[in-house]
Amino acid sequence: MKEFTAKMNQLGSAGKPFLFVVDFEMKKPLLFPLNEIDPELILYAVEGQTNAGDEKVTTTPEIQFEAFAPDFEVYQRIYDKVMWHLQRGDSYLLNLTQAIPVATNLSLKELFHRSNARYKLCITDHCVVFSPEPFIKIHDGIISTHPMKGTIDAGPPNAEMLLTDNPKELAEHYTIVDLLRNDLNMIAEKVRVERFRYVEKIRTTKGELLQTSSQINGQLPNNFTQNLGDILIKLLPAGSVSGAPKKKTVEIIQRTEGYKRGYYTGVFGVFDGKNLNSAVMIRYIEKNADGFVFKAGGGITVNSRVEDEYQEMIQKVYLPFKQ
Repeated sequence: MKEFTAKMNQLGSAGKPFLFVVDFEMKKPLLFPLNEIDPELILYAVEGQTNAGDEKVTTTPEIQFEAFAPDFEVYQRIYDKVMWHLQRGDSYLLNLTQAIPVATNLSLKELFHRSNARYKLCITDHCVVFSPEPFIKIHDGIISTHPMKGTIDAGPPNAEMLLTDNPKELAEHYTIVDLLRNDLNMIAEKVRVERFRYVEKIRTTKGELLQTSSQINGQLPNNFTQNLGDILIKLLPAGSVSGAPKKKTVEIIQRTEGYKRGYYTGVFGVFDGKNLNSAVMIRYIEKNADGFVFKAGGGITVNSRVEDEYQEMIQKVYLPFKQ
């Protein structure tokens, strides 16, 4: 990571636009000046800034998408290991994820072009991301982060109230906001919560989902572009997809989940020469030797119910567009 950090600092100091991608384990970071990216290898779209051009989506008569959820008993065994650590006080919040096999008649590039999401990334023949969750944004020296915690089916008429009044979801959101506020305090001044727990709606192939987010801002030093790599690394891994306390929780994740997350729950983003915009790599499909897997999960606390957490994980396995 030292070479990656130094290169990011160098490009930031020179005001040279670049794309970065960092995996959850921070073992395989990628960094490319924007003018050197081959769109045949990497496609990105960050809130309107993209190298994807105006490629038209190929019409598919009927989109096929099927998820093969893990057996509940298999999930529960992993969940019980996590709960044991939570009850011991080793962690207060842990984001538990799994790799779920899926089948679709769309390619990774087709998924990228069809997806309606604020942040999209496609690494050819490896993965596609269609993330709704910002990681950090830097604009005119102000750094902001928008942790997203809490998801529910938007179908019931009182869905928003069910989400916002849920004590488990509220406690989880407080925990992650406090963690991210502390993270920003390591690299910024005047850190404050600007918006707390606002509700957003996401359209999917399964219908609509509601999710809650918050916004936390801080003021960076005047020379922040010279230290973009250092700023990023201090904030990783993203708190909303790891947990609190971060270091111990990540250790538990790596012992219990039973697979490598890779780029899933890592971060990616674009520096345009002055400002930076990035996302957490959730809503993620990966291609492997056996086909596609959709990696998904959710935050677990001592107040969680295994049935609810299993269903929330399954809800997040979707394509962000209508059939």
